[in-house]
Amino acid sequence: MRYSLFIGRWQPWHDGHRWLIDQQLNKGKKVCIAIRDMPKDKNNPFSPNEIKENLENELSSLIQNGSVKVIVIPDIESVNYGRGVGYDIIEHVPPEKIKRISATKIREKMNA
Repeated sequence: MRYSLFIGRWQPWHDGHRWLIDQQLNKGKKVCIAIRDMPKDKNNPFSPNEIKENLENELSSLIQNGSVKVIVIPDIESVNYGRGVGYDIIEHVPPEKIKRISATKIREKMNA
């Protein structure tokens, strides 16, 4: 079974993230959301396990029907590939309304 992989911190999950994964879900693709295993700090207020739990709650119906899988991966410094690896690298360019969503601003409001 093949998945469209999305790697991120998801600190916190927001409508822009949902828009992003919906680009593949709406094509009937399965999605794997990979959470980078990063220590908690001011830019990462949630642990990877807290994020995983939040996403599993938020996306429970998609997880239950097999459309979404949520995993924790080691923190990464780069994504690398060779030629003919059997998968695509796809950039999804969001509309302006989605592009303006800022996790930094959301975190600032959470701490206010």
